[in-house]
Amino acid sequence: MSHSGQPIPLESRGSAPLVGKVRVPGDKSISHRALILGALAVGETRITGLLEGEDVLNTAKAMKALGADVQRTGEGAWSVRGVGVGGFKIPDAPLDFGNSGTGCRLAMGAVAGSPISATFDGDASLRKRPMRRILDPLELMGARVESQADSGRLPLSMTGARDPIPMVYRTPVASAQIKSAVLLAGLSAPGVTTVIEAEASRDHTELMLSHFGADIVTEPEGRHGRRISLTGQPELHGANVIVPADPSSAAFPIVAALLVEGSDLILTDVMTNPLRTGLFKTLTEMGAFIEESEVRGDAGEPMARLRVRSSRLRSVDVPPERAPSMIDEYLVLAVAAAFAEGTTTMRGLKELRVKESDRLEATADMLRVNGVKVEISGDDLIVHGGGFVPGGGLVATHMDHRIAMSALVMGLASDQPVKVDDTAFIATSFPDFIPMMRSLGADFV
Repeated sequence: MSHSGQPIPLESRGSAPLVGKVRVPGDKSISHRALILGALAVGETRITGLLEGEDVLNTAKAMKALGADVQRTGEGAWSVRGVGVGGFKIPDAPLDFGNSGTGCRLAMGAVAGSPISATFDGDASLRKRPMRRILDPLELMGARVESQADSGRLPLSMTGARDPIPMVYRTPVASAQIKSAVLLAGLSAPGVTTVIEAEASRDHTELMLSHFGADIVTEPEGRHGRRISLTGQPELHGANVIVPADPSSAAFPIVAALLVEGSDLILTDVMTNPLRTGLFKTLTEMGAFIEESEVRGDAGEPMARLRVRSSRLRSVDVPPERAPSMIDEYLVLAVAAAFAEGTTTMRGLKELRVKESDRLEATADMLRVNGVKVEISGDDLIVHGGGFVPGGGLVATHMDHRIAMSALVMGLASDQPVKVDDTAFIATSFPDFIPMMRSLGADFV
């Protein structure tokens, strides 16, 4: 259901070739972090290319409520004048993060390092998502949870630590949100706060902390892990941030172009951070034509121009260690796998069960209702492709923007149209997805 209570259904039909040149919205992860670190810095941070979806706008409102001067200066252009590390004020009302787990959890980390109390809340979907994995390390650092819903869920009230305790914390799962919350709280702690990951998660927080002037060191840990050490109580300085195009958003037009015969699509300024490009690597292994050029960077984040052409795909086995680099893209990868020849197995998808919905079950349901044979074995998703998807199903989105977009992509290449029960929540991450895809030739009605 949409925020207004009225669903916005849509039907996706077999499409003519998708052709054109587009820039998908700014990366959501970078947008959240630029606003939060700008609020914790001294001086002005100028952000260009900010994703102006509901999730990020809610983070902007939260930073303003915590005392930062946050202003929109143009399309995708924002100015943030921060309060300094530990300088947040008590907000006058609960901080409402809508549908955004990232914005909420990172803000919890930032608030945990300030001696204030704040209440965190969100929509019906966010209220179902677990927060205990974030709260546990923050409490070890001295923050106090004053009240909470069932098992650490929203709404909850937290009082930040007056004297945060630096610590060494080993994350129980590969999660950039856990790591980032600990590091943001650690900004206020004397000494060094260290986070150890057995599997490296996306490193946007580390790169941006360095860009804003923090003393942070990242070292290898074991075969796939990392040890991140942050020296606390820095004076962060305002910095300019160019937000690259979001690879998670780019995933949808990329897969659509691969599946719709005759398509030839160019996407500009797409982030190519190796901890975010697991989907691109997997699709290339499946036989996809994805050509990279015009590589450049900003604030430590690489970006490139991608050319995508329709391709005949084959099945692959996706290893579990790739999950952190593409956790948000498995839904649309499953759509690609449905059209590929052979059986694709995606391993180690436990994290999909605690997203906006149980994405593992929802992805399987999306495929089944459209005639695709699919199985879940433990935390593995097994898709039996055959180069053909019957379609004709009605997909329940469960208030999840990525399910909605994945289903719409599937309908562009399936034999019969695919219906989606509600597309309202697409606005949380990709407000212009539907008009952009229509401009490329997609048939959505």
